[in-house]
Amino acid sequence: MTLSAEGVFSCVLPMRTVAWNLQQNTLEMIDQRRLPGVLEFISYKNCESVAQAIKDMVVRGAPAIGAAAAFGLVLAGYESQARTPRDLLADLAVAANLLKASRPTAVNLAWALDRLMVAAARLAVTGDVEHIRAGLLAEAQRLADEDVEINRRMAAYGAELIADGDTVIHHCNTGALATVDWGTALGAIRMAWEQGKKIRVLVDETRPRLQGARLTAWELGQYGIPYEIISDNMAGYFLSTGQAQKVFFGADRVAANGDVANKIGTYMLALAAHDNRVPVYAVVPTSTIDLSLAHGGLIPIEERSPAEVLDIRFQGEQVAPLDAKARNPAFDVTPNRLITAIVTEKGVVAAPFEKNLKKVVE
Repeated sequence: MTLSAEGVFSCVLPMRTVAWNLQQNTLEMIDQRRLPGVLEFISYKNCESVAQAIKDMVVRGAPAIGAAAAFGLVLAGYESQARTPRDLLADLAVAANLLKASRPTAVNLAWALDRLMVAAARLAVTGDVEHIRAGLLAEAQRLADEDVEINRRMAAYGAELIADGDTVIHHCNTGALATVDWGTALGAIRMAWEQGKKIRVLVDETRPRLQGARLTAWELGQYGIPYEIISDNMAGYFLSTGQAQKVFFGADRVAANGDVANKIGTYMLALAAHDNRVPVYAVVPTSTIDLSLAHGGLIPIEERSPAEVLDIRFQGEQVAPLDAKARNPAFDVTPNRLITAIVTEKGVVAAPFEKNLKKVVE
């Protein structure tokens, strides 16, 4: 289904970003590549197409792709021709590896798939293939429902850090579109607004895919929150002149020591904020915290096509020379020394992160 995205909504999205259609046994997702101009819902009937959708960023945001992958594994279970639990588990393992390879940086992807594979193994002990399929769907739905509740709890903790009158710089997109619903960092901003705090948001455009200018600005418009879009290299100016009081962003993976991997440009923003003594908050579910990695240098960084950087026009003309080359890391790592606190669904975690993150995860 395709609709004009302008003027369709009041203050909330009409459906979850990632949702299971019980009547059709399909996964439905908003095609985020087409926003803000067009709101399109795409139905997926097989695991391979879900993996491609994650890779192509039809769906993006660590919690959202975790839920999408979970439902993708459910589809793999329905696709399988296996007649025994053992054969079905083997097919599911192949599908899980395919989905895990779609985007390597976001730990929620592997976390969700590992959770469903554990559930499948447990179900196989007592039931047949149909029992496993039904149980997998139930587990994926639980995961999606939990994401919404977790996001609301994070939002409540994060909103406490935002004062009436604050201007907040926000990087990338961390709202309902980046999760199953509600959002992480943008969810905290939304909660603060709904509490009656008079705030405004400076939206980093977030090159090269412009998730801030396209998606965050669109979401803020739906909620009625005042915002202005700034190019990524303007943040330092607003921070140094006292025109921004807080910095909020999400994360795709947090290492055991509190280093944060997030959308490219986050490190630069955190450096500018730290230099101007502006608090920096990462808002993440505990599923995004990877205690198996000691520090951020161990986090795999996805490098995407150079075309995303080079395919830009100014006044209708190609900007880069036709023979230009480019680099395009999708994420960078912000060291823990630049992070004021990490907001989770279990509370606000401050330094020393290596000690305190364990308390909320384990």
